[in-house]
Amino acid sequence: MTPRAADRARYDRATAHLDAPVAIVDLEAFDSNAADLVRRAGGKPIRVASKSVRCRALLERVLSRDGFAGIMSFTLDESLWLARAGFEDVLLAYPSADRSGFGELVRDPKLAAAVTVMVDDVAQLDLIDAARAGGTEEVRVCLELDTALHLLGGRIRVGARRSPLREPAQLAELARSVVRRPGFRLVGIMAYEGHVAGVGDSVAGRPLRSRAIRLMQSAARKELAERRAAVVRAVRAVAPDLEFVNGGGTGSVQHTAAEDAVTEIAAGSGLFVPRLFDDYTSFSGRPAALFAQPVVRRPGVGVVTVLGGGYPASGVAGPDRLPVPYLPEGLRYDPQEGPGEVQTPLLGSPADDLRIGDKVWFRHAKAGELCERFESLHLVEGDRVTAAVPTYRGEGMTFL
Repeated sequence: MTPRAADRARYDRATAHLDAPVAIVDLEAFDSNAADLVRRAGGKPIRVASKSVRCRALLERVLSRDGFAGIMSFTLDESLWLARAGFEDVLLAYPSADRSGFGELVRDPKLAAAVTVMVDDVAQLDLIDAARAGGTEEVRVCLELDTALHLLGGRIRVGARRSPLREPAQLAELARSVVRRPGFRLVGIMAYEGHVAGVGDSVAGRPLRSRAIRLMQSAARKELAERRAAVVRAVRAVAPDLEFVNGGGTGSVQHTAAEDAVTEIAAGSGLFVPRLFDDYTSFSGRPAALFAQPVVRRPGVGVVTVLGGGYPASGVAGPDRLPVPYLPEGLRYDPQEGPGEVQTPLLGSPADDLRIGDKVWFRHAKAGELCERFESLHLVEGDRVTAAVPTYRGEGMTFL
């Protein structure tokens, strides 16, 4: 029996009493992935990206481990919710225009002490001030650095379009605006190198593309390390008491941790290890989060149909954004249909061994987005489900 076949047998036994669709997290794999992230971080704390987990119980589990400290959230509403629930260090990774949320933040000492907001424009400070409505609490502020790699004098850009702040002087200027402005305190810098951390460098069947990606990422790491260090020096000259400099992501943990200027690493997807993280040479993890759909039809030889399963991930549309049939091994989508909203035909010889009601296990393309489809995650230890915990959706929270 192959390791994957053994996992399938365990998951089927553990969930035999549960009807599909059902989502699970294999706790042994989850904990193993957490330990590997800590090893790769080389002693620097890891701030957990909540968008990649979207389950309070699992956030609490990983934050109880040595090597993890703090949350990186994705909306202000989520940040406030987590802070009210007792999480004491929440960094909002994206600027917000949530006026009511800012109004709540500046009226509550507990929330103001726990939440740090992201800023890359003076206009965002103006929006926060306009939302105060008498609230007097000091707002903790983090500045975001644009990490994109510019080639050929800026004519080619590689990387996400995030912050407009690129050069040390630009961040120092905004830092001075924050420091001089009553009601704000500059506490951190963030720089997420998604073109390094979030792009696999070993694409199956694409050796030339993979080599090009590795060359790009090597150049990007070198350029960013030098620029990030200069930015940190420039901002610390304005705000010597910066609490943190955040960088990295699951795919670049060990590289970013090696930079002296960086004090903490962000990571989250590496806990679940979705399918997009299969294409890396720098690390490997164990798939920890899966979902199962039930077989509901057998249209013919070598074909079964499962209920639903059309759960595409965000990003540029393409085959790499689709869930992948994982267990039993050897199933594939019908190219004429793909994963559907209400039914998904699957082809391959393993189909002939599946019966009506059997489970087919899938891996999502990305990590936390799976939790937007399920109200609970069933936690598997060995061949038993030992608990069921709510996702954000299961707690009635859909932040985006």
